[in-house]
Amino acid sequence: MERRAFRLSGFLMLALALVIAAVAVAVVASLPEDTAGGLVAAASLVVVVIAAGFTVINPNEARVVQFFGRYVGTLEQAGFHWTVPFSQKRRLSRRVRNFETARLKVSDADGNPVEIAAVVVWRVVDTYMASFGVDDHVSYVAVQSEAAVRHLATSYPYEAHDDGRASLREGNVVSEELNTELGERVALAGVEVLESRITHLAYAPEIAQAMLARQQASAIVGARVKIVEGAVGMVQSALERLSELQVVELDEERKAQMVANLLVVLCGDRNVQPVVNTGSLYA
Repeated sequence: MERRAFRLSGFLMLALALVIAAVAVAVVASLPEDTAGGLVAAASLVVVVIAAGFTVINPNEARVVQFFGRYVGTLEQAGFHWTVPFSQKRRLSRRVRNFETARLKVSDADGNPVEIAAVVVWRVVDTYMASFGVDDHVSYVAVQSEAAVRHLATSYPYEAHDDGRASLREGNVVSEELNTELGERVALAGVEVLESRITHLAYAPEIAQAMLARQQASAIVGARVKIVEGAVGMVQSALERLSELQVVELDEERKAQMVANLLVVLCGDRNVQPVVNTGSLYA
């Protein structure tokens, strides 16, 4: 698991190295030439060891420290630091990143081919797992994102024809499901998924025209149902109003004729030309 690495202030160690170098120069200047060689070598070695431990960390960045293959710890605080000399200090960004998948062609839960794409916002939260849990955490997130989107597309239909059944077009439900599944997949890489959303969703080109015709037919049928329901209500209201005000007495045959005429006028999609009957209905 991730842990903090040993560190000291880089400026403090730099000052120490300069002091050692200055003292060494002063001492060497006061010693005979034949005895100064060992002191120069020792001072140089100390300065080299100190110099090998310097590192600079930028904001929202981390350094994974390894010493001869062994994980020592992680440096996270931005600034100039000194840590284990001669150690490998691998840079790892902790900034928020986003990844957009390609447009994937898959079959939805109803077997219809659809095109789908998503954007994933993520960041590294565990530098140890990101460095040693997977080979390349960036490519791992990309591959797992596409796999999660494919699985999501096959789990839901493009359109829900049954009440209570979720579909790919329900953004909040789909996004929550994608967040949950993708978060479980990328946890091995020490990555946290902040947000994931569908950015493109459409039927595949080979069936898009047929599905558009079906959608239009469904819309027309739905509109007709609403029109008929409204027309029946208006006719019922008209008959009740006429009877209540006693404007005219209508027998059952005349009511049927009136209902038929009103339904033709109200439900027709074209303008109706009225015909005035100047004679008797029973003539």
